[in-house]
Amino acid sequence: MVYETGNRTVDDALERVSAGETLTRRDALALVAQPIEALAPAADAIRARYGDGTVDACSIVNAKAGGCAEDCGFCAQSGRFDTGIDTHDLLDPDAILEAAKRAERDGAQRFGIVVAERGVSKERRPDEWERVLEAIRLVRDETAVAVDASLGVLTEAEAETLSDVGLNHYNHNIETSPDYFPEVVGSHDFADRVETLETAKAAGLDLCAGVILGMGESPTDRIDAALALREVGVSSLPVNVLDPVPGTPLGERFPDGPAIDTTAVVKTVAVYRFLHPEARVRLTGGREVAFDDADAHRPFEAGADGLLTGDYLTTDGQSAAADLDVVERAGLRPNRAVNEFDPEAVRARGGEE
Repeated sequence: MVYETGNRTVDDALERVSAGETLTRRDALALVAQPIEALAPAADAIRARYGDGTVDACSIVNAKAGGCAEDCGFCAQSGRFDTGIDTHDLLDPDAILEAAKRAERDGAQRFGIVVAERGVSKERRPDEWERVLEAIRLVRDETAVAVDASLGVLTEAEAETLSDVGLNHYNHNIETSPDYFPEVVGSHDFADRVETLETAKAAGLDLCAGVILGMGESPTDRIDAALALREVGVSSLPVNVLDPVPGTPLGERFPDGPAIDTTAVVKTVAVYRFLHPEARVRLTGGREVAFDDADAHRPFEAGADGLLTGDYLTTDGQSAAADLDVVERAGLRPNRAVNEFDPEAVRARGGEE
């Protein structure tokens, strides 16, 4: 045993994970009931055991905004809801490249091209499909960052093409547990999400898939979502927190904020580290809703080792300079394995970009 908290349940789980064992659903449910004072440092010990001591930063571009035909209750980009966001068609590949270069300057190791729709279909929208492929090639060839994408449902042929052009991770969040999913989305099933992830994985793509906390789900739902992600096999697990958007069903249901408090978010992150010891557990959209500036480092002292820096799809995020400060407060350092950026230059620019 490298580390002991004095909490028997936590210490037993820590010892087993450190020895390479896989925890069960029962184990995870027992862990989430433990005090954060024991759970967080134990999860951090697992991160130290399996990780590299860095926090990995990714950045995204909203390559096509609004007008999605799906009815995801949290999403400001659904064409079924009146949310008043700015919409636009697919960006020119050069504009996507410029966004990737900004992300590279700001220290991102990964850059995600996100298209808000059911799927960028090669058959139904061949011109759009080709422009996405061109953007991937440009980012691959002209930057140091790894190229990721979130393009909705994929066919086997589309997934294989994305792999062939050098896409790294494919993002397709499951959002919540299989049982709670119908409470959030009605236009497609949980199984549809899993099928897309399996299709991407079969083509050789790494998987980035995660959840949104605070949508009314129970702690058990949060555990079941993590177990579903473990079954699929993800290397990056983004943890979002609901940022209720007026005009969406969940915005109307939770007008005062997400249905989860700060401690519950940290505990969820910690248990996810126990269940996914080798994945990047990544704080992403809505973390500003869950954490004020003074507490922003807490998830990174509870097993998290990744974040989404810069703006999100339809809401403002954090500057890269601010995120570097968060990483430093947690006693970690930024990942520079892919993109050898200069942290001091990032800090000097501040949030000007």
